[in-house]
Amino acid sequence: MYDYISGYTDGEGCFSVSFLKRKKLTIGIETRPSFSISQNEDRAEVIYLIQKHFQCGHMRRDYSDKTLKYEVRKLNDLLLKVIPHFRKYPLVSGKQKDFERFAHVCELMKNGKQHTKSGLRKIVHSACQMNPSGKRRYTQEELLALLR
Repeated sequence: MYDYISGYTDGEGCFSVSFLKRKKLTIGIETRPSFSISQNEDRAEVIYLIQKHFQCGHMRRDYSDKTLKYEVRKLNDLLLKVIPHFRKYPLVSGKQKDFERFAHVCELMKNGKQHTKSGLRKIVHSACQMNPSGKRRYTQEELLALLR
């Protein structure tokens, strides 16, 4: 089952880090890591099994592509449940590089680096190397400009 979860994630999963401008935060930017797997609702039993395995996260409908999405966003769950799984049962595609960068960002966040300009620069740099074909709300340059 464990290898199956990694293989399934290789095809249908995503490790991502998003950023939101937040005036209330001292640094002005919120860092949001996320692990997710999407699937058509008629085949969703697999992602329910994966959720049961990790014992965390939530399901939500993604109306943009009419799928069901299993998502884990809590840093502690990512650090203690998701990341250890993929360290023990690595991905076999190029997505493994995204996972390594994702894990690095989560470790930086565990140490509070998202609250300092120098730490957030490292996080932005790693995150912007992930998922090169994905959509981003802000470019790396825009995020770094906010930190000057």
